[in-house]
Amino acid sequence: MPSDPHRPLDRAFVDEGLLSPVTVGHDETVTDAAFLDALVTAEVGLSRALLQAGIAPADAVDEIETEFGWQGALRGCRDHGVDGRALAAAAVAGGNPVIPLVGALKDRVGTDARGWVHRGATSQDILDTALMLVARTATSRVIASLAHAEISLRSLARSRRDEVAAARTLTQHAVPTTVGLRAAGWLRGVARAKERLERAQHALPAQLGGAAGTLASFVELGGADAAAALPAAYAHELGLAAPEAPWHTSRWPVTELGDALVQAVDAVGKIAADVATLSRSEIGELAEGSGGGSSAMPQKRNPAASVLIRSAALRAPQLGATLHLASALAVDERPDGAWHAEWPTLRELLRLALGATAHAASLVTGLHVDTDAVTRNLEAGGGLMLAERLSLVLGPVLGAPRVSGLVVDAAAGGDLAAALAALPEVAALAADRGLSADAFASDLLDPAQYTGLAARLVDEAVTPQETE
Repeated sequence: MPSDPHRPLDRAFVDEGLLSPVTVGHDETVTDAAFLDALVTAEVGLSRALLQAGIAPADAVDEIETEFGWQGALRGCRDHGVDGRALAAAAVAGGNPVIPLVGALKDRVGTDARGWVHRGATSQDILDTALMLVARTATSRVIASLAHAEISLRSLARSRRDEVAAARTLTQHAVPTTVGLRAAGWLRGVARAKERLERAQHALPAQLGGAAGTLASFVELGGADAAAALPAAYAHELGLAAPEAPWHTSRWPVTELGDALVQAVDAVGKIAADVATLSRSEIGELAEGSGGGSSAMPQKRNPAASVLIRSAALRAPQLGATLHLASALAVDERPDGAWHAEWPTLRELLRLALGATAHAASLVTGLHVDTDAVTRNLEAGGGLMLAERLSLVLGPVLGAPRVSGLVVDAAAGGDLAAALAALPEVAALAADRGLSADAFASDLLDPAQYTGLAARLVDEAVTPQETE
């Protein structure tokens, strides 16, 4: 990383997205450079919190934040000059990058300030906090993409509210639905995922517990009251939520975030799956605004965005499961490997969510509905999609076996409308309604007359809900 599509490949590159096209151009917020910025930010933020708690001297903290480019809670430290490649190599010996980072930072400041770098903290305090900082930035982009998709889906559902289409269950035509209701279902999924991710983002906490989560080092430095207030002060400096307690081995911040990210990818994955299916040559009801090509078959217009989104949706759940497995195996007061397994897993899950939701926002904005194809597919069954309605309306009069026989005959090529109109019982029902037998049969077989509450469900979905 990063997967910058315009930057020449370095022969020593690790991951430019060559095998992950869904993330290319969307993952700069989760690169090693972004994590390094977050690690330095977490260290400087701790020094600032110690100052606010009346523990660290102002001159020392001023030197630390100036040396490492502190730019405030939301931007953190940029242009800090720490060599990420050297840090990664040095991290192997201790098992995490914070240990060599502390040494590198201390070497850069004077003697008086040196003692206030990483004072009282443990490596996990810094690394967990950095993970939350990176997640905050990345999830803001995911939420923005979901919001973009939500706007486009609301417009699609509203504009196609009454466009009748064939619903399919277990791959087969079932009963009539509407294009608008299908879009409304996508909209609801995206909206719920966005709301859940917003809640998870707001809850992202700083981590501060000292060596084993007791804050004993901070009590020793400033007393019990100052130590108790320090985690909230630390969180405030970084723009994160104040933790209720250290969460070194209580990993709900990671699993809840992971679950919300998986739900977001699920939501757009569902859209992509439907678009890919409905854009098949033999169906043709949907088409991406900009289809992909083929190296061997120039006539093809592949649903490339849907394919990429689906690739992310197939991978994300397993990453979420890995986070839960690591959480369940977070033993003692610092896990032996489970914690380490979270870092690349959460980073990849964030990366997939960034790419999938960005592609989804573009996909739904440019999605094309082929009304002729929708109508053609709807009419292809010759009224068979109304079999359920016939059973409900005519079953009490004709009996279920006769209705079933009519449908079976129609499926074999018979004219269902003519067969219905020829029945004396149907003629009697039609007369009760002031209709001819032909008109009544036509009405029974009109898909637009059997969409149930589709229009109401669309209206409810596209109307923004007021928050209490």
